[in-house]
Amino acid sequence: MNLKKILLGSFFVLLSASMWAQDIHFSQFYMSPLNTNPALTGVMNCNTRLIGNYRNQWAGVLGGDAYNTYSVSYDQKVAVGRTDYFGIGGSLWSDVAGQLSFGTTQGRLSFAYSKKMGGYRDRSSYLSIGADAAVSQRRVRQSAEQIWPSEHDGSGGIDPGQGDPGIIGDYDFIYADLAVGLMWFSILDRDNNFYAGLALHHINQPDVTFTTDGSTVEPLYSRFTLHGGGQFLLKRGTYLVPGAVFMSQGSQVELNLGTSLRFALGNQRVVSQSWEAGIWYRLGNRYVDETSVSFFHSDALIFSTRFDYDQFGIGFSYDYNVSKLRQGAAGNGSFEFSINYYICGPEKRAVYCPRF
Repeated sequence: MNLKKILLGSFFVLLSASMWAQDIHFSQFYMSPLNTNPALTGVMNCNTRLIGNYRNQWAGVLGGDAYNTYSVSYDQKVAVGRTDYFGIGGSLWSDVAGQLSFGTTQGRLSFAYSKKMGGYRDRSSYLSIGADAAVSQRRVRQSAEQIWPSEHDGSGGIDPGQGDPGIIGDYDFIYADLAVGLMWFSILDRDNNFYAGLALHHINQPDVTFTTDGSTVEPLYSRFTLHGGGQFLLKRGTYLVPGAVFMSQGSQVELNLGTSLRFALGNQRVVSQSWEAGIWYRLGNRYVDETSVSFFHSDALIFSTRFDYDQFGIGFSYDYNVSKLRQGAAGNGSFEFSINYYICGPEKRAVYCPRF
């Protein structure tokens, strides 16, 4: 049995027994607002927002056992007084990978309140504070295909006589999860805006180990997220749309930053029909040995495109791996597909927030 098969066979063990759990992530984080920050709940210029995301990752290494991540969300805003808003939403995501279908499914409710801090009809600033509460299920398929590190004979083969070491006590369990977030956004005029936010997920740090004998505790470390971006007019009908997100969880960090060019379609006072293309650069850290971790190294270049037509938006991105893992990925990167739909209604208020 070659090394790749051994690594695949041990994939679940490495994730659940000897490493702390890490979160899902989307390259198109700007098209997955409720997964980025609960303070983004209801922050939109329409009344209702529906979003779907799909990500396929590491197919070049894991083949048919690659990571597949699905997410759907719904949120809406409710006017409070003349200028403020309340946001409420719900989301469901699922992540599955490996020969034993190691996966997590989460459903959550999100809430936010946006308070106007100053300005007037077409120039204003808001502070939004949000929180969410979730129920998560973590699972792995019980199967004879399990291969444990104790079964490796040291020469690239497997000795099944070593057997199951018995570290798995529960193949399917549920835990609660909590998050909070804060965001500031400013509308400079109908063409220019910016925003910045921060969030803290897993503030209760739930135990996500599959063992039940009390010998091991695997906390889901809190994840800190810092994100920002905006839209800036370059010339009539052409906009620069930069963005960045930084995430830190346990000893793991990730930075994704870049920009798109947005081109308005037709002569529109408020751009609702546009096409955009961009490039992003993702960095992360990696283990040097058991005791040290390098800070940042190049992970991937991300090529993205997006088309918006009134209430509809469609986005596609492709991650081109530039790390050493590309040698084992056979040139296959990761891809994402996102779609959103807005229900605007008859509301005639001013421009409220940036368009994400």
